[in-house]
Amino acid sequence: MENQFVSPLSDNLILTAGSVQSQSPSNIALIKYWGKRDQQIPTNSSISFTLTNSYTETELKYEPKFGNDFDVKVFLEGEYTQSFAPKILKFFERIEAYVPFLRALSFEVHTHNSFPHSSGIASSASGMSALANCLIKIERELGAQYSEKEAHRKASFLARLGSGSACRSTYKGLVEWGKNDFMIGSSDLYAIRLDDNQIHEVFKTFRDTILLIHEGQKSVSSTVGHNLMNNHPYAEKRFEVANDNLKKLLSILKSGDLKAFGELVEHEALTLHAMMMTSQPAFILMKPNTVAAIEKLWQYRKETGKHLYFTLDAGANIHLLYPEQDAAAIEEFIENELKQYCEKGNYIKDKVSF
Repeated sequence: MENQFVSPLSDNLILTAGSVQSQSPSNIALIKYWGKRDQQIPTNSSISFTLTNSYTETELKYEPKFGNDFDVKVFLEGEYTQSFAPKILKFFERIEAYVPFLRALSFEVHTHNSFPHSSGIASSASGMSALANCLIKIERELGAQYSEKEAHRKASFLARLGSGSACRSTYKGLVEWGKNDFMIGSSDLYAIRLDDNQIHEVFKTFRDTILLIHEGQKSVSSTVGHNLMNNHPYAEKRFEVANDNLKKLLSILKSGDLKAFGELVEHEALTLHAMMMTSQPAFILMKPNTVAAIEKLWQYRKETGKHLYFTLDAGANIHLLYPEQDAAAIEEFIENELKQYCEKGNYIKDKVSF
């Protein structure tokens, strides 16, 4: 299967200097993948909303060079940040069988996030997706004759090898990743976008407000967390439940059942953190204000009946999910009641991208 992504370009390329640019959004998983096998293969399927306002902009400059080593310089927000280079070099090692010019060019990666770094938004997803898109653009400029569908799929395939969830950020809308027996076209190698006719209109204008409970670095990285699933006593059952939940969510997304959506998505988020708390060694990424804000949200929903739900990534920050029809009242509640739980009072207003 991987052979389909080997570049059609020859090894004897005529290379010149140039630059390409790409903007790629972050995403928030509704069904979480937690645990992976070698070469970024997920242990269960996942599905995410692609966001609109939380994105990475990347310019990739390149020029021919002598020598056979990879050569990458990284600039984050205009500052030379070579600490990010090892991750990109590892990415290049994984993808060089599919991108023939990586050792023949020196690269400068100039990248900017629309959101604060370490704010709990998946910058690795948007960042690796943007970088993969840039590499596909260079490949096409050098003569690769890809259709838009082929280019999208290869970008997703490459992005996955940099950061698993990045493969979902190469598409707008609701995006699934992971091979299963109930979705035609599903794959462990790349993500697929759900067709619009599979999604009720109410979900196409959903809002996502991110409460920045903690803006610093996480105490345990996602890579370490994924690895702790390898010997986790509840891992196999978790993988089974996640796939079952995805199957249920597909039906919910088509029906427009908001209550069922919220119950399932919140269950998924809390299950993810339960797996962290029962790892060996155990770790807790939620903060006291995470729990306090969730309890306040539950109280508000019980009292008002508004469709306000939450999900969590592997961190302390909360993604508040709600339909456009309830946005005015809910955003007043966020400002008046939930803002107090945010570090420095900061939160980000976003929405899904279709």
